[in-house]
Amino acid sequence: MSRTQITQENGFFGIGILNNVDELNIGTLWRSAYILGASFIFTVDRKYKKQSSDISNAWTKIPLYHYRDMPHLKDHIPHATQIIAVEMTEDAQPLPAFKHPERALYLLGNEQSGLPDAIIEQAQHTICLPGQYSLNVAVAGSLVMYDRVSKRG
Repeated sequence: MSRTQITQENGFFGIGILNNVDELNIGTLWRSAYILGASFIFTVDRKYKKQSSDISNAWTKIPLYHYRDMPHLKDHIPHATQIIAVEMTEDAQPLPAFKHPERALYLLGNEQSGLPDAIIEQAQHTICLPGQYSLNVAVAGSLVMYDRVSKRG
């Protein structure tokens, strides 16, 4: 039996929301994650309740994990996976210039409060999307995933 060589193309990513406010955002993000090739999605601090609007039944195709808080997430993150905070900060790298790592976990904040500084400090990278105002969290996550897919082929 031969073994498959691990190459750059064999990477994976997950995407999730810290302290989500609107459950519809998780359903929309889940559907986008399924379509754009995410390995999993997750929530931190607030659980998700199944939405009837999930017409693609994404829940049957990729898993959703829930973590109580950031230490719980960090205890369960896959080995050698980088946390990428998605937030509008002065030192955030613009998404168009960002090179996505092979193994990535994208963390978004809710639309009202974003990601706290203490959480951003725990990330290996902070990226931001173009624009002067915050986008809907599911839209922002979908754009980040599309950027990853388009750059990695």
